[in-house]
Amino acid sequence: MAASNVPHPDRGGSPASAPTTSGASAAYRWALLAFLVIGLVQIFLAGYGVFALAGRRLGAAGETAFDAHRMLANVLSAVALVVLILAIVARTGRRGIALSAVLIVVVSPLQMVLARLGVDAPAVGGLHALVGIAAIGLAGAMHAGATRRSR
Repeated sequence: MAASNVPHPDRGGSPASAPTTSGASAAYRWALLAFLVIGLVQIFLAGYGVFALAGRRLGAAGETAFDAHRMLANVLSAVALVVLILAIVARTGRRGIALSAVLIVVVSPLQMVLARLGVDAPAVGGLHALVGIAAIGLAGAMHAGATRRSR
């Protein structure tokens, strides 16, 4: 069923069908907001890790400077999956679902590969940072669009 065919009380639809969709839409917006906040914390943790290396090589035995950044990356991937699930449940349409899927691909496999390759190729490590910022920007645009549609 296309998103435009979904009854919604603000658009002349049936209030009986609205709670699930509007509740899921609110959860979708909150999940995107969580992604944004965690993304900002990720940037802080990456900067912290760089300065906490204290002359050690990234990935060397005993190096723990980036442990929090690495752990939070897993949380961010899980939140991206929740965003996709909520995009489907909230019936955000093809665009919302597609952008949610792109978010998962960017945050999970792409960022992991760039991070691993970046250890030996600093330019690829730089791409890891840029792609991370792009993912935060994408989530911000998705959140802004979802917020506009909710009003």
